[in-house]
Amino acid sequence: MGVNSNRVEDLPCHHDHHQTTTVRIPSDIDLEAMPPPEIHRVCLPPKQSTLQKLKHRLGEIFFPENPLHRFKNQTWFTKLLLALQFLFPIFQWGPEYNAQLLKSDIISGLTIASLAIPQGISYAKLASLPPIVGLYSSFVPPLIYSLLGSSRHLAVGPVSIASLVMGSMLSEAVSSTEEPILYLKLAFTATCFAGLFQASLGFLRLGFIIDFLSKATLVGFMAGAAVIVSLQQLKGLLGIVHFTTKMQFIPVMASVFSNRGEWSWQTIVMGFSFLLFLFTTRHISKRNPKLFWVAAAAPLTSVIVSTLIVFLLRSKNPGISFIGHLPKGLNPPSSNMLYFNGPYLALAMKTGLITGILSLTEGIAVGRTFASLKNYQVDGNKEMMAIGLMNICGSCSSCYVTTGSFSRSAVNYNAGAKTVVSNIIMAAAVLITLLFLMPLFYYTPNVILATIILTAVSGLIDYQAAYNLWKVDKLDCMTCLCSFFGVLFISVPTGLAIAVVVSVFKILLHVTRPNTLAMGNIPGTQIYQNLSRYREALRIPSFLVLAIEAPFYFANSTYLQERILRWVCEEEERIKANNEGTLKCVILDMTAVTAIDTSGIDTLSELRKILEKRSLQLVLANPVGSVMEKLHQSKTLESFGMNGVYLTVGEAVADISSVWKARA
Repeated sequence: MGVNSNRVEDLPCHHDHHQTTTVRIPSDIDLEAMPPPEIHRVCLPPKQSTLQKLKHRLGEIFFPENPLHRFKNQTWFTKLLLALQFLFPIFQWGPEYNAQLLKSDIISGLTIASLAIPQGISYAKLASLPPIVGLYSSFVPPLIYSLLGSSRHLAVGPVSIASLVMGSMLSEAVSSTEEPILYLKLAFTATCFAGLFQASLGFLRLGFIIDFLSKATLVGFMAGAAVIVSLQQLKGLLGIVHFTTKMQFIPVMASVFSNRGEWSWQTIVMGFSFLLFLFTTRHISKRNPKLFWVAAAAPLTSVIVSTLIVFLLRSKNPGISFIGHLPKGLNPPSSNMLYFNGPYLALAMKTGLITGILSLTEGIAVGRTFASLKNYQVDGNKEMMAIGLMNICGSCSSCYVTTGSFSRSAVNYNAGAKTVVSNIIMAAAVLITLLFLMPLFYYTPNVILATIILTAVSGLIDYQAAYNLWKVDKLDCMTCLCSFFGVLFISVPTGLAIAVVVSVFKILLHVTRPNTLAMGNIPGTQIYQNLSRYREALRIPSFLVLAIEAPFYFANSTYLQERILRWVCEEEERIKANNEGTLKCVILDMTAVTAIDTSGIDTLSELRKILEKRSLQLVLANPVGSVMEKLHQSKTLESFGMNGVYLTVGEAVADISSVWKARA
C-alpha cells in the first residue's frame, strides 16, 4: 500500500549526549480537544494477473538478490563477460591481479599449508580413512574452489565435524579395518552424494533449507561433537590399541578404563607435552593477533619434532605407534570406486546428505564471516554450487567431504590473503608434499595427530554462545541442549535430528499460537501501543483495540478467534467491575498480518457475525495489500461496510466516535 502505520517499534531514542530518556506525557491532556485526524481511504493494490503474481512471488523466493539485474541494457559482449564473471569469479578479479597481491597470497598460502598438511592427515584418521586421503582432499578441492568460489578468504579442506559424522555413520555398518576397500568406496560415494545435494541446492536456489539448522542447533551440535571427538582421541593420547568404534559417551569412557593395561606412559608423556605446547601457542596467538603464525606453524612443528624423536628412538622401541608407509604420488582416480548399487547405498546417501548439510552450513557461515570483515558480498547459492562441484570432483579423485575450515580460514585471513590464489598456493605445497615428502611422515606418531585434533576441536565448544542463548531465549537454549546431549549420549545424526525437530516445533508454536495484545492511545498523539508495555497508554472508552502479530492462516485461525473472543469477555468483565460505559467496538490492528488464507477470511467473517450478535462492531485497521486484495476478492469487505476498514487505528477511533456523536 505504501503507507505508514501509527504503530512504532520499541527502540531507544538517540540524542546528542548518547543517552536514552523516557518521556512521560501527562495523562490529563484532553483527547477531545485535539483536532480530529483526516480520514484516508484504504486502497486496494494495483491489479495483477495470476501469472504476474506468480512471477513476482517466485522471484522473491528464489531470486531475492535479482542476479539478472546487471545484464539489463548491456551489449552482447558485455553480457558474455558478465556471465563468465558470474559463473567463474576468477574472471572478475583476475584482470586486476598484480605482483603485490601475489606476494600476499603466497605468504598466506604457505602459512595455511603448514596447518593443512598435519590437519589433513589427522582429520582423515578421525573419519577412519587412510591418512593419505586427507592430503588428497587438501589438493584437488582447493583448486576447484579457486575457480568457482566467491569468498576471497575461505581456506578449503577437510574439517573435523564432517570427518566425525562420516566416520561415525559409516563405522556403524562397516568396519574400516575389516573391510577397508568397502569403507573407502562408501566414503567416496557419500562425498559424491554430498556434492550432488549441495550443488542441487545452489542450482535450484533452495539454500533456505539449510536455515533449519539454527544457531542454537549448531552451537549444541558442535559442542557435543567436539566432546565426542576429544574422547575418541584418548585412544591415541593414551596409546590404546583395542578401542571401541562407538561414538557415544558411555561406551567410549568404558573402553578407556577397561583397557588400562594398554596405556603407554611414553605415549602419554609425549601427547600431553605437545598438547600443552599447542594450547600455549594458540593462547599466544589469541592474545596477540599479529602472532597468528605461532599457532599456525605449531601443528607442523609438532609433527616435525615428534617424528624426529620417534626416528631417533626407534632402536630403543619406545612403544609409541606411528603412521607408517604413506604412498607417494598424485590423487589416483576413484570414479570406479563409487558405490551406486548394493545394500549399503542408502547408508552412503544418508551419510552424504547429513555431511553435505553440515559442511555447507559451516563453509557458507565462515565465508560470510570473513566477507563482512572486508566489506564484500558472498553469494550463498554460488557458494553452494562451488562447494558441491568441488566435492563431486573430489569423490572422483580419492577425496572425501571438504568445505571451508574456520581455523584455516582465520589463519588465511590473518596472514593477509587477498584472493583465492592462496588456496592454489596451498594446493601446490600439498602437491610437492605428495610427490616428494611422503616418506618423511613414516615415523610421525599417531599421538601427535590426536593432539592436533584435540586442539582444533576445543574451539568448537562455545560457552559464551550457550550462555547468551539462555539469557535471550530459553527455547533456543533447550534446542541447544537437546542437540548437545543427543550427540553425546545417543548418536551424532540422531542428536542433530532431535535438535531440528525441536527447532521446527518452535516455528510451529510461533505460527499456531501467535501473539495478540491490547492497545491504548499515547496521550497527545495518534499512536496506539501495547497497554502492558507503555504505562502512559490509555484505554479508549467503548473501544477494544487488539493487534495480531502474525499471518492469519488455517493453522492459527481457530486459536485467534478464541483468543479475540476471550479478550472481549475480559474487557467486558473489566468494564462491569469498574462501572464504565459499555463496549461497542472491537478494532483489529492488521499491520503485522502479512498474509491471510481462506480459513483466515472465513474466521474473520464468522467473528464479525458473533460480535454483531453481541451488539459489537468489528473494524479492521491497516490491512496490508495482499490481505486487502483477498478480502475484496472474497466479498468479505462488503460485509464490513463503509465504516469497517480504516488506514490507521487513530482514524478508526476518531471516525467511529464522530458517527456515534452525530447519532446521539
